[in-house]
Amino acid sequence: MTEVVFGVDVAKNWIDVSGPEGHRRIANSKLADFARGVAKCGGKVVFEASGGCETPLRDALAHAGVPALRVNPRRARAFATALGRLAKTDRVDAAMLREMGLRLALPECPPETEDTRKLRALHVRRRQLVEMRKREATRLGQTRDAVALASIRRVLRLFEGEIGRLEDRISALIRACPALRARADLLRSAPGVGPVSATTLLVELPELGQLTPGQVAALAGLAPLARDSGLREGRRRIGGGRKSLRDALYMAGLSASRHDPELRAFAERLKAKGKAPKQAIIAVARKLLVILNAMVRDKTPFTPQV
Repeated sequence: MTEVVFGVDVAKNWIDVSGPEGHRRIANSKLADFARGVAKCGGKVVFEASGGCETPLRDALAHAGVPALRVNPRRARAFATALGRLAKTDRVDAAMLREMGLRLALPECPPETEDTRKLRALHVRRRQLVEMRKREATRLGQTRDAVALASIRRVLRLFEGEIGRLEDRISALIRACPALRARADLLRSAPGVGPVSATTLLVELPELGQLTPGQVAALAGLAPLARDSGLREGRRRIGGGRKSLRDALYMAGLSASRHDPELRAFAERLKAKGKAPKQAIIAVARKLLVILNAMVRDKTPFTPQV
């Protein structure tokens, strides 16, 4: 039986839909009607992560019980390029997303609750402020004027205060929601996983526990990519995936490689084989992510190896 797949390109005020009957444009005010129609025919919907613009669509699909398959925009672009279709319009993008859904086994994105939506908003805002703080701190080392330096330091203190307030709100929100608290506690039982990395996993990898080791590593951008040609064997590099998630896992891997005996020994074995320290930490981060995936799947906290 042929699957019924709809590819959707999301804009601010409408969506472009590619389905079995062709293309159509639908206003956001009609998203619920669209979702109900997809549910009636037993279809599923493929769309790109669009910085939050996809949230109304995702909510409508969840309310109608329609499987939602959210893909990384870079992966969608690479898929289109691989097929030799280089044009990029809303209509073309919707058709490409439908093609992805027909050809590839894409993981379903779990529906968001009101609590997870609030957590995402707070997490994104904290990340924005951390980036702004980083840029302002860079200016601190580039400035010699006393008045300018005082201004930068005041702004940095403002950032520190606001980031701290957001972290308190995030912590309170997680504690108040039994489902979020249970998953956060489970994640934090693993070495290297602190409050920030646990929140990042909650928000940016809701599929955790439902994927194979290879799939979860690829989503996080921690899967080594081969670059071989003929007799030449290129260096394996990581790439793609969700950057902020990869960054958080790298820091978790760095901490775990210092404090967990098993993962520290794993990193030392890799370095003894000639791997650079950064490569060893990436491998630890990947191993840690696979462990976390199994923990969430089995609902079992981390158990150190004796």
